[in-house]
Amino acid sequence: MYEHWAGVLTEDEEGFHFFYREEYLSMKEAEAVSLTLPLQNEPFHSSVLFPFFDGLIPEGWLLDVAQKNWKLNPRDRMELLLRTCRDCIGAVSIEPYSEISTPLD
Repeated sequence: MYEHWAGVLTEDEEGFHFFYREEYLSMKEAEAVSLTLPLQNEPFHSSVLFPFFDGLIPEGWLLDVAQKNWKLNPRDRMELLLRTCRDCIGAVSIEPYSEISTPLD
């Protein structure tokens, strides 16, 4: 969020999980990534990709191009998010955890 590592989004057999990092929450300028994901210490859980993150994924012809060029499964929303939302329009960008330079605490 605005060049700050705000939180972590994960997927497992139970669904999707998002939590804000303590370091981010302690920042004076911390802002929620979405009105539906307000700043809080407790993690969020959902059986489907959170609408805010799903809304970042391109649609239409741009999604078709990404799916064909990268051979992406259109049902794998997390993979689509990771591959197509690295440099989104707006304050939020998505980076694979393995590529984040700051280690988790």
